[in-house]
Amino acid sequence: MSLADKIFVAMCKDILENGTSTEGEKVRPHWEDGSSAYTVKKFGVVNRYDLSKEFPAITLRKTAIKTCTEEMLWIWQRKSNNIHDLNSTVWDEWADADGSIGKAYGYQLGVKHIYKEGMMDQVDRVIYDLKNNPFSRRILTNIYVHQDLHEMNLYPCAYSMTFNVTQKPGDEKLTLNAVLNQRSQDVLTANNWNVCQYAVLMHMLAQVCGMQVGELVHVIADAHIYDRHIPIVRELIGREQFAAPKFTLNPEISDFYQFTTKDITIEDYVTGPQVKNIPVAV
Repeated sequence: MSLADKIFVAMCKDILENGTSTEGEKVRPHWEDGSSAYTVKKFGVVNRYDLSKEFPAITLRKTAIKTCTEEMLWIWQRKSNNIHDLNSTVWDEWADADGSIGKAYGYQLGVKHIYKEGMMDQVDRVIYDLKNNPFSRRILTNIYVHQDLHEMNLYPCAYSMTFNVTQKPGDEKLTLNAVLNQRSQDVLTANNWNVCQYAVLMHMLAQVCGMQVGELVHVIADAHIYDRHIPIVRELIGREQFAAPKFTLNPEISDFYQFTTKDITIEDYVTGPQVKNIPVAV
């Protein structure tokens, strides 16, 4: 059975059984009908996924791996903040008339900074260090830039990746590990979406830097289930679980900026039925 399923089910049960409610508090999110969107939440959830053992897609329902990868590439590869560069409608409600989401997400990764090696943006700096200084403890990105928050249509949720390289005894290749920091997460709609897209990112970076994948550690400060999602989650986590799918990348790609979703192959992905008509709080 998929380890990702077991992690997801355990997390959801913990939130529902031991979490705290925001009902009655002043909250920002609201439902389409205008009523407040309350949550049951847990602080400081930490989930660990060993990518060397399996790809962490849940099988309780299907995660659209290529679609979430497209969003990741929009941010990390195209470094865009305009929905017209994204083949998806996920971000439409946060875009202005020109399609911009402001100085958020991809915009921040594309800003160039001065390093002693020259001008680089955050993504190029990560790739440079993984290739030239793999054991550095300073390989990270951060898109939660306070001076630009007032120009962001949405504050970043998943805001930081910290990369850490290890050398396993007997292995020729170095191992790429990473910590994904997230300030807030809607567990039902976004949890496995984020896990899968950053797992794909790690596979891509490992390949172009001549490494193998290791652990993805996902740290969520506020992991929450919305009140109207609770019955959906209870049904979802009671479903049958299947084996994790097989994930492979096109081995011919050696440049991160050449990857497309066509370079991903997903095999033997057996899942439960899709959950439809999930209410979304905004």
